[in-house]
Amino acid sequence: MQTFAAIDIGSNSCRLKIARVVQHKLRVIHEDREVTRLGASVFETGLVSPEAMSATLRALKRFYKAVQTHGADRIRAVATAAMRDARNSRAFLAWVKDETGWDVEIISGIEEGRLIYRGVMANETGVAGRCLLIDVGGGSCEISLSENRRLKEIVSLHLGAVRLTEEFLHADPPAKEEIARMKQFIAHELRRAERRIAGEGVRTVIATSGTAAALSEASKVGRKIRAGQPYVTPAHDVRRLADKLTKQKNAARMVIPGIGPRRSEIIVAGAHVYAELLERFGLQGFRYSDMGLRDGVLAQMLAEQDPRASAHLQFERDRWEGVLETCRRYGVDPKQAEPVRQHAVQLFRDLQTVHQLPAEYQSWMEAAAMLRDIGKFMNYQGHHRHAQYIIANSELFGFTPQQRIVTSAIARYLGKSRPEPEGRTMRQVPPEEHEHVRRTVVLLRLAVGLNQDRASDVLRVRVRTYPKRILLEVFPGRTGAELELWSLRKEAVYFREVFRRELFVTLA
Repeated sequence: MQTFAAIDIGSNSCRLKIARVVQHKLRVIHEDREVTRLGASVFETGLVSPEAMSATLRALKRFYKAVQTHGADRIRAVATAAMRDARNSRAFLAWVKDETGWDVEIISGIEEGRLIYRGVMANETGVAGRCLLIDVGGGSCEISLSENRRLKEIVSLHLGAVRLTEEFLHADPPAKEEIARMKQFIAHELRRAERRIAGEGVRTVIATSGTAAALSEASKVGRKIRAGQPYVTPAHDVRRLADKLTKQKNAARMVIPGIGPRRSEIIVAGAHVYAELLERFGLQGFRYSDMGLRDGVLAQMLAEQDPRASAHLQFERDRWEGVLETCRRYGVDPKQAEPVRQHAVQLFRDLQTVHQLPAEYQSWMEAAAMLRDIGKFMNYQGHHRHAQYIIANSELFGFTPQQRIVTSAIARYLGKSRPEPEGRTMRQVPPEEHEHVRRTVVLLRLAVGLNQDRASDVLRVRVRTYPKRILLEVFPGRTGAELELWSLRKEAVYFREVFRRELFVTLA
């Protein structure tokens, strides 16, 4: 049984969750959490303070011991808003690597929202229709909209409770002028979200993270709650709590049930974000979920490792919809790109014994096949170079930054250029992946060569492998296959250079 560990280095706290795979599902065996306020100094000065670094590293060392004790086979550590903003984030993450050996990945706000959504939905049943998921963390607020469990939109806003507290709230209790400036900023950020997400028709609102938990618990005080029934925190209660907490000193806030001494310092900002958001979107309230980013990280690890897990199909769907959306955004018709993808998949499978690439390279090659022409949106001249830049710097659901770099490199070398270790693009690719990229580029170049005449019907090809040569037999279409034969034969020299076999192309 495999064991996975997910570490979430957040702006307010660090979290660890370790889970074991049992019958293609995750069973949690250990959890830990520590409030470290990593983002407090970042949002004030732009730098992680030495004190915050030390506090966070102490927590991570404790997490490291737990990971070793439980024998985790795979570990993924992610960092969010504080690390996205900090000018000295690289120095801190290098320190983390020295102490733990972990390569911490700084994820974007959009990817954070996607992972939170997947973590919640992997453990939620009965969610139908339009659903809004809200996560107000320490440094940012992620809002995602889904319909019948299909993710439609994600926005990430600078509305974290620690960030807002550091930027606006300095008096105890906060001054009216401070609250007014903060509410003005919250309204400005929420207008950004309204351009992409509408509250109409939303049937379910789910909120995650510590602020939502505190508001939900505080709202329950004095209420009779039915056992087994999910509690929905009413929007008017959130507004009441926000107004009440604003007038109180920190000492009074910390004794309120559900809030506590550490949450009390930032609860005013978080409460106002929820109050303004629920009112602006016309929502009745929210239901709290204790799932979050770490659960999404675990779900993705399971999906990548176990094709029989229910999360696998959803993960692949998310990833592919992200590719198609990027195609449409940059004016590429997915239907026109599809034949190249199909031929690439066939060549990958038929030449498996020749290229011996890791299985994940098939999906990265498929993405590159679909996205190879998006650079034409910028300029036809040098469009492969432009495609590489767009892929490497775009939000592609389900692709880590390194996977985007590899995919972008595959798409980069479909013209005259070849992947060279000293090249600008290949310097971004980990050295151990260089040979894999070269081999994948050759396969995709062949797939492109099979689709030179877009007006013709899609050609069929048969692959025959021999110890010293490869034979491609092309079945001509209605308009023949002369251009495709010429294009494929041009690749023979490069094919021999990479695979040490001769490539012969003939009509079937």
